[in-house]
Amino acid sequence: MSVNAKVIHIVDDDPAIRDALSLVFDMEGYAVDTFDNGDAFLDAVGSATPNCVILDVHMPGQSGIEILRRLHGTGFAVPVFVISGQGDIPMAVEAIKQGAHDFIEKPFDADTVVTRVRDAIAAVENTATPPEHPAGAFPGAETLTPREREVLKEITAGASNKEAGRTLGISPRTIEVHRARIMEKIGARNAADLVRIVLSREGPAGG
Repeated sequence: MSVNAKVIHIVDDDPAIRDALSLVFDMEGYAVDTFDNGDAFLDAVGSATPNCVILDVHMPGQSGIEILRRLHGTGFAVPVFVISGQGDIPMAVEAIKQGAHDFIEKPFDADTVVTRVRDAIAAVENTATPPEHPAGAFPGAETLTPREREVLKEITAGASNKEAGRTLGISPRTIEVHRARIMEKIGARNAADLVRIVLSREGPAGG
């Protein structure tokens, strides 16, 4: 394994999921650390920051949402994927509001998970530079998170949910969640209204 291998933290109380994901990431050349509860993960992450975290929503002790809140409060900038079942979609949406990068629905294909994690790590590296547009150029801009600004930039450039998701390393459904929150914060009635508000404030002439 390369000394520069990307580090993945897997936090799940189900040993079968931990073992399956560990095996596939290990085969792809990643360094993997696994944790069966949130407290052990939080202790470890305090001393060494991974490149990506895969976090189960339902665990004994602190839930995935509670762990996300704590990470979010510390300005944790590493992409966190939340594992959720079909019935957990509202919870997964809540996880994104708390700073999760994306969510992975069960049952999942391990190869797909690796691809999405790889894309997420690459997207973080590619978007490490500040956004090109002025952050305060339109009403409500200061309320947007860095991720929401990235999503907004893709939307106003005309990207579809699928295209924006590919660029940012997240799923189209997650783009939809972000878009809804952006529209709510800025006060846009629909996607066209959103683009009009942003571009009219950023362009040389309003309108």
